[in-house]
Amino acid sequence: IYFLLLFVFRTYAIRRIRDAFRENKNVADPAKIEELLNKAKANLEVIHRQVTIGQMYSTEKLVIESPGNT
Repeated sequence: IYFLLLFVFRTYAIRRIRDAFRENKNVADPAKIEELLNKAKANLEVIHRQVTIGQMYSTEKLVIESPGNT
């Protein structure tokens, strides 16, 4: 389950990054670019925190998930 959550978080983050770049590819105002970069850095910090929290509270496999119990 943990790896599935990592995959979901990763694909969501990649999709949001691509969408943001596509939405703002024609921005030429330096102030707006700086604002967008700061927003992207803040989002990256959120992703790092989520990964850290996910690693801290990872769960052990359930009995039915263990090999040999199928």
